[in-house]
Amino acid sequence: MIRFSVNINKFATLRNARGGNNPDVIEAAINCERFGAQGITVHPRPDERHIRYDDVLKLKDVVKTEFNIEGYPDDRYLKLIERVKPAQATLVPDGPDVITSNAGWNTIQHKTFLQEIISTLKKSGARVSIFIDPSPQMAEGAAAIGADRIELYTEPYAREFKLNKEIAIKPYIETAFTAHRLGLGINAGHDLSLENLHYFAQNIPHLDEVSIGHAVVCDALYLGLENTIQVYLRQLKV
Repeated sequence: MIRFSVNINKFATLRNARGGNNPDVIEAAINCERFGAQGITVHPRPDERHIRYDDVLKLKDVVKTEFNIEGYPDDRYLKLIERVKPAQATLVPDGPDVITSNAGWNTIQHKTFLQEIISTLKKSGARVSIFIDPSPQMAEGAAAIGADRIELYTEPYAREFKLNKEIAIKPYIETAFTAHRLGLGINAGHDLSLENLHYFAQNIPHLDEVSIGHAVVCDALYLGLENTIQVYLRQLKV
């Protein structure tokens, strides 16, 4: 079964735009789980422009499914993982000025740095996932540094899907086969949507989990949150 984790950052973006606590991101996480989500993902950034570190601490005692905390592994992130002890820590290479994730790690170039970070994170009990571009070489690098999983960066897939879905999916299939052969779990996320999710899930071997946020919130404006989550879950039945 492919697990569906809802990234709730955009609920926080909406809240922060007006001030106050509407929508309540803690309640949003509870409802996402109640409506069928099998995980909750957050990506706190240093400027707290959406999810705040305080939100993450509150979610620690609320999330009953799988809690996934994404982020660049600076000192603040490492301390947060140590304190919260989520099921999964997903490392992304974004600097503080990046609006949204736009590339994966070069696991060869940053081997020593990532190896030390992974060793530290595993002491908290978290499963460690490395955000990578669709490249068998990057998957090999992730395995060599002790990662448990990779997360495939799917924005290029989403962009090319509209032009030629067979070409769009090819490097992801190759990378997934390599990752599985090396004992890595396989996650995916970024710009997956109702338009392209089912084809991705059908074709990526050994896919464990997808995390989706922006598209879920957009679709929920028209379909309602409960119905949206159920529709996404149906796309993952392959």
